[in-house]
Amino acid sequence: MGRETSLKQRMVSGIVIYSLFLTLALLAYGYLVNERAETLVWESLLNTELDHFLERHRLDPDYRWNDSETLTLYGTLVGHEPPIEFRSLDVGVHDEVVVGSKEFVVLVRAIGGDHAVLALNISGMGSSRSGLNALVIGSAAAMVALLTFATAMGVGRLTKPLGDLARRIVDLRPAISGQRLVIAEGESAEIGVVMRAFNDYLGRMDQAVERERTFLNMASHELRTPAAVIRSSTELALSQHDISAMTQRYLQRIRQTAEGMDELLALVLVLAKDPVRLLKHSEMTDLGALIPEIVNDHRPLMSGKALAFEIGTLPSVWIEAPPQIVRAAIGNLIRNAIENSDAGTIRVSLELPAQVVISDPGHGMTAVEISRVYSRHAREIGLGRDGIGLELIGRLCEHLGWTLELTSGGGTGTTASLAFAH
Repeated sequence: MGRETSLKQRMVSGIVIYSLFLTLALLAYGYLVNERAETLVWESLLNTELDHFLERHRLDPDYRWNDSETLTLYGTLVGHEPPIEFRSLDVGVHDEVVVGSKEFVVLVRAIGGDHAVLALNISGMGSSRSGLNALVIGSAAAMVALLTFATAMGVGRLTKPLGDLARRIVDLRPAISGQRLVIAEGESAEIGVVMRAFNDYLGRMDQAVERERTFLNMASHELRTPAAVIRSSTELALSQHDISAMTQRYLQRIRQTAEGMDELLALVLVLAKDPVRLLKHSEMTDLGALIPEIVNDHRPLMSGKALAFEIGTLPSVWIEAPPQIVRAAIGNLIRNAIENSDAGTIRVSLELPAQVVISDPGHGMTAVEISRVYSRHAREIGLGRDGIGLELIGRLCEHLGWTLELTSGGGTGTTASLAFAH
C-alpha cells in the first residue's frame, strides 16, 4: 500500500500545480504577444523612417540621408551597398539579423528596380531584454511562492476541523462502550452533521454488541446445565462394570463430546465478556507445566492411529490469563492436529517469550483455507470437527490480545503458533 497523503497536502498540491500550469501558460502567451508587438513596432518605426526619407527625396532630389549610430540606409538612392548578410533577405521586416557581433532589425523594400535596405542596430537592447525577461520570470516565481504560502495557510484553516475530527475518532477505544464525539460550541454545520452521524453509528454498534453479549451469555449459561447432565450421566454409566466394550466406546465418545461442549461454552462466555473485566479474574499460569497435562488428556484421541507426541523444550513461562481458557485454546489446536493426521509425529514445544508451537504431519492447509481462518469464515474447513474450531480460537485471540499464526506446506502438514500476551 502506498504512503497516505493528507487532504491538506492534496489540496495544496493540486492548487500549486494548477497555478504553475497557469503561470507557464501566461508566460508563454506573454512571450508570443511581446514578440508580435515588438515586430509591429520595428516594422512601423522603420517604415516611417524610410517613408519620410523617400518623401523628402521626392520633393528635393538633392536631399541626402544621414546615418545615425543605430540607423543605416543601404541601396542605390544613397550609393551604399548593403552587407552580404542583408542581400539575401526578402522584401519585408527581418528581426535578429546578425552581422559580426551586432544584431539588426532590417527593412527591405523594393523601389523601382532596386531594393532599399534600412537597418536598425539593436545590439544594445539585448541586455535590457534579458533584464526584462529575468524580471518577468522572477515576478512569476514570487507570485507562485506567495500563492503557495497563501494556499497552504488557507487550506490549513479549512481542513483543521477535519484533522481534529480524525484525531478524536482515532482516540476512541473500541473496547469501551458508550463513547461519543462531543460537538463543541461554534462547530461548523458540516462537521456537526458528520459527528452526529458518527455518534449515531456508535450508538447502534453499542446496541449490537450488547445484544450479542446478552445472547451469548444467556445461551451459554442455559446450555451448561444439559451439558453437565450429559457428562455426569456418562460418567455414571462408565462406572458400571456390566457394559459391553462397544457401549463403553460410545459412552467415551459422548463424554469427549460433552467435554468439548464445556470448552465451547467457556470460550463463548469469554467472548461475551469485556477483555478488561476478564483479565481481572485471570490467574498466573505456568505454560511449561500445563502443556504436558493437556497432551496427556488428548492421548486417547490417537487410538487407532499411528501417531506419537514429541514434546520439545518446555521452559517455565508464566502468563496471566484464565487457566480454563488457556487449556481450551491449546487443547483445541492439539485436537485439530490429531484429527487431521493419520501417521507420524505431532511436535509440541514452547518458545520464549510465551509461544506454543504445534506441528502436525497431517493433510495441511491451503493458503485460501488459512486466509478464511483469519477472516472468521473457517467453519466449513474440515478442521476441529470435534473441537471448538480454529475460527473461534481466532476470535478468542483477537479478544484477548493473543496471536494465532498458521503455516502449511499445502499437503505436508500444518504448524500452529499461539503467542500469549506476556
